Amino acid sequence: MVEEEKKRIMILACALIRDKACIACQRCLMGMERKNGEFERYKDDPAMIAGIIECGGCPGASVVVRMAQLKTWMAPFGEGIDVVHIGTCLMNNCPYKESIIEKVKAKAGVPVVEGAHHFLPADIFAKK
Repeated sequence: MVEEEKKRIMILACALIRDKACIACQRCLMGMERKNGEFERYKDDPAMIAGIIECGGCPGASVVVRMAQLKTWMAPFGEGIDVVHIGTCLMNNCPYKESIIEKVKAKAGVPVVEGAHHFLPADIFAKK
């Protein structure tokens, strides 16, 4: 049996949050595994996270360069990116998100999904 080719997903994360507040992008990885949030669209479609890059820092001026670097890094393996997800960290916290998303959509050449997982704490100090 021939295995169906998986869609390769790149996640764009916030440089200020990635590996600082959101340790190892664990929630994006778990969200994809569980098909949570914007990853639910892949529940019947083979897909994998092929790369997680950050915006390059405020104001996101190097995001296009970082996407080009990922493409170059993947090229020797004959791989590429099929879908870009804008990380929950960037969607919920970035004051530059509109211009960053605009740049990504203008240059990615693949679908861009605004969002990733939905694992966010509802009530930090609530008593259960």
